[in-house]
Amino acid sequence: MKFGCHISIRRGFLEAAKTATLLGADAFQYFPKNPRSLTVKVFQRQDAAACASYCRERGIRSIAHTPYPTHIAADPGELRQATIDSLRNDLDIADACGSVGIVVHFGKFRGKDPLQGYKNIIQCVNEVLSGYAGQTLLLLENQAGEGTMMGTTLEELVQVRRLCERPELVGFCFDTCHAFASGLWPSSPSEGWRQLEERMEQTGYWADLQAIHLNDSLYPRGGCKDRHARIGHGEMGEERFVAMLGSSKLRERLNLPVVLETPVPRGVTHESEICYIREMGTR
Repeated sequence: MKFGCHISIRRGFLEAAKTATLLGADAFQYFPKNPRSLTVKVFQRQDAAACASYCRERGIRSIAHTPYPTHIAADPGELRQATIDSLRNDLDIADACGSVGIVVHFGKFRGKDPLQGYKNIIQCVNEVLSGYAGQTLLLLENQAGEGTMMGTTLEELVQVRRLCERPELVGFCFDTCHAFASGLWPSSPSEGWRQLEERMEQTGYWADLQAIHLNDSLYPRGGCKDRHARIGHGEMGEERFVAMLGSSKLRERLNLPVVLETPVPRGVTHESEICYIREMGTR
């Protein structure tokens, strides 16, 4: 596995990759543009190409995260079109940077018929990937259940991917906090990950798992609250992460980016936490 954290691109894509190296990371996540806007970004392709080259030379794996307003479950209209345009832009940027994929949430569908929400998601993904010729994947992330239970089960994520017109361009990003918050993660601290791994294989999720967000949870299991905590300092606790990161099946995924989205105090970096989770995998 490749361990890292979320890094700002304030100084550019290449500098973000160099920051990962300084932190002792061999993976990182970034927002390809302003995380609070769906505005299409004109980016420096030379900088993106330099980032891709740097990462290839040093064995660094990166993923991008779509802006917060991205809403692939939205009904046809202005927001849907803005989301499609933004996602195409994100894919273009991430592909130029040599990233594994761009992470996207289902969003919160407000309609009365959940089936329509799933149809919207599939239609949106199909439009985004229509004519796309890059290698960077669209990575569907499991949700915490805050505001909607849509996107919280392995089965629905797998089925949505299967129904897309180009499923080979769709993968999954697994968020540990979200899985715990939604109740997807079994309750046993020592056996929960093994049971979840088995379920991932049974449903077909495992084969298309392309990235992991490694986050503890501020709130108890099943609370449906998406609030991250530092690893071992939240309600999930150290034992769950030791069991997960020590899993032989997971450790076989040599190039899988495992990225922290945990809070750090002002003036502190993720360097020590990256060392901590890397050490967990050797226990």
